[in-house]
Amino acid sequence: MVANITTGKDIYGALAYNQRKVDKGKGAVLATSNIRFPADGRFGVAALADELLRWMPSHVRTEKPVVHISLNPDPEDRLSDDELTDIAAEYMEGMGWGGQPYVVYKHTDIDRPHIHIVTVQVNSSGRKIGDSRRNERSVAETEKIERKYGLHRAKGRKRGELWRLAPVEPEKGDLKRQIASVVKPALSMYRFQTLGELRALLALYRIGVEEVGGTRGGRSYRGVLYTVLDADGKKTQAAPLKASRLGDDASLAKIERVMAFSGEQIGGKKLLALTRHRVGEALLDTTDETELRERLRKRHIDLYLRRNDTGRITGVTFIDHETRCVLNGSRLGKAFSANALHERFAVGRKTELEQLRQSRRRPQIRKTHPSRRK
Repeated sequence: MVANITTGKDIYGALAYNQRKVDKGKGAVLATSNIRFPADGRFGVAALADELLRWMPSHVRTEKPVVHISLNPDPEDRLSDDELTDIAAEYMEGMGWGGQPYVVYKHTDIDRPHIHIVTVQVNSSGRKIGDSRRNERSVAETEKIERKYGLHRAKGRKRGELWRLAPVEPEKGDLKRQIASVVKPALSMYRFQTLGELRALLALYRIGVEEVGGTRGGRSYRGVLYTVLDADGKKTQAAPLKASRLGDDASLAKIERVMAFSGEQIGGKKLLALTRHRVGEALLDTTDETELRERLRKRHIDLYLRRNDTGRITGVTFIDHETRCVLNGSRLGKAFSANALHERFAVGRKTELEQLRQSRRRPQIRKTHPSRRK
């Protein structure tokens, strides 16, 4: 079982995210704790937000009081609603949030039914509940639940599934071997549908790929060159390497075969929906690029952005190392596109700038004329 914990400021956003699943028939309120049951039996966003906010005093100063948790069993684990409810309660208790008000949702929008929990990490006295070593404690709690319910273990499986490729380091020499040790396994394991998506994948390992063509001896030819990139993604002075020097497993023909069958595999195995779901969780209530990258990495997803000379985001690609899919943001939907992320980060920068301006403001001290003092 994999647990993902996200903290934020927007209680309405966290609840609305889950309510949209309910409205589409892909989710349901599974349980609540320390929340009054509505008279009409319907849990709406406004009512639930009021219940959670009622718990927190007005003087709360915690920057991110809202906690949004997802607990994801293995697809082969078949759990009843009662078991999922018990698991949620045991996890919350183990994390020190058992006495908090919280709501548990069950999601069925992907093949793997899973649960989301929305709560607040501030107690009724206005103090933040301690969260030191939170991630380590979360792993310990999920492992305890796995043992108790006989679930598939997540920790060992993740380590075995994720392929660790090493970025190219020009100073070590033998660039042919270094590039081949990345390109060949990448082409055999990952699914992508355009050369741009492959380019985003290889850029993680400081490798560029360029399609070339022309005529030679009256005959046309096409191929690819592999280049070495610096830390900023710019081409270095290292000589490009022809794919033919690496063999058929790194050729343009191999790339085109992967692109041809990747679309069918991604659609047939519903991998796009799984990646969209996990990226959507990471995007929730964040307008900061650094924070988004950190959230995605916890889900084993890398974010690759392309920008023009003015700094505007012109392309977005998500590299999912669990599903082994490389997907342009536009494939996932409008909310994941270059324009959407550019606007999202712009809002974050505007908010950060406003906070900085406010911090620099000093209250004006009204001086009293000496003759008016008593």
